[in-house]
Amino acid sequence: MLRVHDVRIRYADRLAVDGVDLTVGDGEVVAVLGPSGCGKSTLLRAVAGLEPLDDGTIVLDGHDLAGRRPDQRPVGLMFQDHALFPHRDVGDNVGFGPRMQGLPADVVTARTREALALVELAGAERREVTELSGGEQQRVALARAVAVHPRLLMLDEPLGSLDRALRDQLLAQLPEVFGRVGCGVLYVTHDQDEALTLADRVAVMRAGRLLQVAEPPVLWSQPVDEFVAGFLGLDQVVDVRVADGRADSPFGPVPLPGAREGAGRLLVLPDALDLLPGGGAGSGAHEGPGLDGVVVRRRFAADRTLLVVAAAGRTWEVPAPRGERAGRPGTPVRLRLDPTRVHLFAGRASGG
Repeated sequence: MLRVHDVRIRYADRLAVDGVDLTVGDGEVVAVLGPSGCGKSTLLRAVAGLEPLDDGTIVLDGHDLAGRRPDQRPVGLMFQDHALFPHRDVGDNVGFGPRMQGLPADVVTARTREALALVELAGAERREVTELSGGEQQRVALARAVAVHPRLLMLDEPLGSLDRALRDQLLAQLPEVFGRVGCGVLYVTHDQDEALTLADRVAVMRAGRLLQVAEPPVLWSQPVDEFVAGFLGLDQVVDVRVADGRADSPFGPVPLPGAREGAGRLLVLPDALDLLPGGGAGSGAHEGPGLDGVVVRRRFAADRTLLVVAAAGRTWEVPAPRGERAGRPGTPVRLRLDPTRVHLFAGRASGG
């Protein structure tokens, strides 16, 4: 198990990592998610021994890593830019780590074969790395990282340089690779889809600090603040006032039992809205929190179509009804809110 406790790393004018606490269990995948410059890669490099600590401790399997050189740490490391040796073939690249561990030649050969088979490059030992595609080079880099049989596998933006098709292909393969390697995984990325797809827990980082560490469903439905929500692509937020267990919102009263009273901000999750035909008061189908609006346009997003609806002075995105030609621009609609799919940002409310 990896334990990072109160780690601080200072550059000349700022704290790049500011009091970070994080654990990665055996067999657990933890993604550190955040924008460029937030300190996530610096944290990973510190665990690898490539950045000195100004304060704090890093412990792996009960051993404090302070004073250990990078080559003395039982970790495997994979970078975005591959960092392969261009003058060596695939086998020499993958076998580099085991050779540096002083293992016998037959063990190095077996480890190399095993790692290449794991990333679906069996038999590629004698290929030149300069002749490989970008996706193949990334798989060689991953094989090199796992060939040392690490106690912790660390990946720094491993899919960032790939085109969408290659990225999706590797993204689908990584869970099986992680499962077969069996050690803890620390995965650094700025891409929320990668983090939510791969990780058992996601740690969101901003300006050197961890804002929230949670399992993906919890992070998605209960982000700790609007930065975390926005970084996940959750931006449907409205001003509300909470009193007597209800929020007075543009959708009407929304039940929030036990919520702190006062002004606040309410996050409307993407699956919280249903689209009903027509607007204004009417049938019982319109009962409950809702909002009348007008379709502005249709938007295609991967395998689904969204309707952009103007209501209450802003736009909302709602899945288009299946099998219908509904949703032409100018069509009046009603947005019905599922009150169980909202989240009140606790830090934004004030008493009274």
